[in-house]
Amino acid sequence: MSSYYYPKLEEGYFYHIYNRGINGENIFKKEKNYSFFLRKYAYHIPPVMDTYAYCLLKNHFHLLVRIKTKEEQEEYFEKYQKIVDTSLNTHKTKIKGKYTTFKYLSPSYQIAHLCNGYAQGINADSKSDYKQRTSGLFEKPFERVKITTESYFANAVYYIHRNPQKHGFVDDFRDYPHSSYPSFLSKGKTRLMRKEVFDWFGGKEQFIELHDSLRDLDGMDDWCIEK
Repeated sequence: MSSYYYPKLEEGYFYHIYNRGINGENIFKKEKNYSFFLRKYAYHIPPVMDTYAYCLLKNHFHLLVRIKTKEEQEEYFEKYQKIVDTSLNTHKTKIKGKYTTFKYLSPSYQIAHLCNGYAQGINADSKSDYKQRTSGLFEKPFERVKITTESYFANAVYYIHRNPQKHGFVDDFRDYPHSSYPSFLSKGKTRLMRKEVFDWFGGKEQFIELHDSLRDLDGMDDWCIEK
C-alpha cells in the first residue's frame, strides 16, 4: 500500500478530482455505462459538492467541484429532505416520513460510495459476459488538487473539456458527448453550476470564445494530475 498522503477535502474550496481504472483498464465499457455513472453521481455527490465541469473518458474521469460547507450541506437536506446513503447510518432520522436530524457527510466518503457503487453495478452487469468481473475497478484513492487561483480554475475548466481531444478520442472535443461542455451550451436544466461558470469567464460568449481558441496545453502539464 502506498504511503502517499492524500490531503483532506476542505470545506468551501475548489478541487480538480481525477480517478482512473486499475492499470489503465477501461471503466466505461459500454455506452450505457456513462449514464449509469451520472445517475450514481447525481445520487451521491450534490449533497456534498457543487459541480463546475466534468469529463468521462473510457479509462478515467475528471471533475471540477467545490466542497460544500457544513451549513450548505444542512441547507441542501432541508430543501430536499432526502437520505443519501443508508449504509453510513449517519444521516437523517426518519420520523413520520421526514428526516429531522442532520449529520455532516464526508465528501471523500461520498466519492468512494460513487466509485464503489458504480463498480458494483459494472461487475453485476458483467454476469452476462463470458468472464464475470469480481475485482476492483478504480485506482484508490482518487487524486485531488486544490484550486487556489482564478487562472487555475479557468485552465481546469478548459483542460477538462479538451481532454477527449488530448487523448485522441475525438478530433474536436466539442463533439464529445460525455463531458459537461454540451450541457453548458444547452438551454435545458442542469445540475452544473452553469451561471457561476459563465460569470467566471465574463459571460457565455467569452466562455465559448475561450474554448474555440483551442489553446495549446503543453504548458499545463505541470499542474495536471493526470500522470
